Amino acid sequence: MPRKYSLAHLTHLGWTPPEMIRYAKQFGYDYVGLRTINPGFQSFGTYDLAADAALFNETKAAMEETGVRVHDIECAKIADGIEVKSYEAAIEAASRLGAKTMVSSIWTDNKDFYLDQFAKLCELAESYGLCVDLEFVTWANVATLQDAADVLKTVKCRNAGMLIDTLHFYRSRVSVEELKNCPTEWFRYVHICDAPEEIPADTESLIHTGRDAREYIGEGAIDVAGIIKALPDSVVLAIELPHLQNVKDYGAEAHVKKCISSAKEYFKNYKECLNG
Repeated sequence: MPRKYSLAHLTHLGWTPPEMIRYAKQFGYDYVGLRTINPGFQSFGTYDLAADAALFNETKAAMEETGVRVHDIECAKIADGIEVKSYEAAIEAASRLGAKTMVSSIWTDNKDFYLDQFAKLCELAESYGLCVDLEFVTWANVATLQDAADVLKTVKCRNAGMLIDTLHFYRSRVSVEELKNCPTEWFRYVHICDAPEEIPADTESLIHTGRDAREYIGEGAIDVAGIIKALPDSVVLAIELPHLQNVKDYGAEAHVKKCISSAKEYFKNYKECLNG
């Protein structure tokens, strides 16, 4: 079976979930990932489907109209002052839309707290039929593959997995061999993008690229194919590729279309990445 593609909401936060779904269909994506939980660093681009019944119904109608499914929601942060129980409404709404999983990341150095909260999040998500995929983020407290693996090995939750983002993988200087040594069942999908060869030394620059200036696949220095080949054939290729200047210059539609067309063009040279 050919690989499935998903459009991650960060690629263009200006579209509502129904708009995301319709544009995903237009440009050849199979799934979308939706930002339904406010990450705390942006005042726009969060769509609370649990609190907005009309938006929920419009999203469901768009899914039925197009056949594009909701793959995941984001982002259930583990951070001081946040109890994961507060995410229940978002998880319940995601479950009603048929989502498979949700993204989590860790933003506190209190290890006992974050291990406890991550385990509770997995338990809560499981009660609604969802998995939880822990993403290591270069400027977060859990910032490397090894950090994330330690969490998963400690909590031992059967619905817990790991989300690889090729940008964070590259900028955290993770090796493909480290990835190959992980249990394959941890991986359900992967966020893909490209980036310049130089790795910034300061957090502000790391954040800028991550949130505003990722590159089209094949136009940077990341060995995206090498990462994909180290993962199970079944992983969904979720394109997370925000680039505010490109959206400004060419428009959101052109940007999102190029995200998937450049990815497919890149993978033509790596046919082992394309088929499950």
